[in-house]
Amino acid sequence: MNLDLKGKNALLCGGTDGIGWASAQELALLGANVCLFARNEEKLKTRISELVTSPEQMHTYLVADFTSTAEVEEAMAKSDKKFHILVNNSGGPAGGNILDEKPEKFLKIFEQHLIVNQILAQSIVPFMKSEGFGRIVNVISISVKQPIIGLGVSNTVRWAVASWAKTLSKELTGTGITVNNVLPGYTLTNRLETVNKLKAERESKSLKEVEQEIIKSIPSGKFANPEEVGAVIAFLCSPVASSINGINLPVDGGMSAGL
Repeated sequence: MNLDLKGKNALLCGGTDGIGWASAQELALLGANVCLFARNEEKLKTRISELVTSPEQMHTYLVADFTSTAEVEEAMAKSDKKFHILVNNSGGPAGGNILDEKPEKFLKIFEQHLIVNQILAQSIVPFMKSEGFGRIVNVISISVKQPIIGLGVSNTVRWAVASWAKTLSKELTGTGITVNNVLPGYTLTNRLETVNKLKAERESKSLKEVEQEIIKSIPSGKFANPEEVGAVIAFLCSPVASSINGINLPVDGGMSAGL
């Protein structure tokens, strides 16, 4: 099975923690040159030093806060834009019922997720086309299949990103570039802990009670580890996955009710 990514350059958004960091490690193990993209430069420097590095590999980083499109555009302008792989990954918004949310929050999160993805794709796709090889993987959420109660803004924006990705996959037909969405379910990240704590407060339950209730809804009987999601992302970025294109791939332990 051809998983070799030697000589390929990968841009990992949100690459210092959780699923982004797990994906970066997997891509480095497959031989890719990894560029971590996040807002904390000190943490980026530490993470770069922790990646597996062979004599043929060189890992780098870019700094920007994804809540600012201007910062993202500035960071990309300073880069050479020569990336074969783009993993779009950004933290989700705080929870809340959809009718309680202000319109400004929808706009802010839409910009952080979809507009940033658009900026990055427009910057990088020309190089991918010239190479005849490209992989764009968007880390979204299982809410694309099954909206999650209490995450109204996130549910809405994730759907928009999924539709954007499907459209892009069709427009890039015949270029050697694939565009796919990975849909994590409940995964052991800082984001999950925050959401579960808010749910516990809202329902006057202990954090352990909330976690046990969620685990009961997952056929695999456990929360996913970021490494499990990262491995799926790395596979989609590999040469062997060239015929997987325009899909939503759940990594949720079987919790979603739909096919």
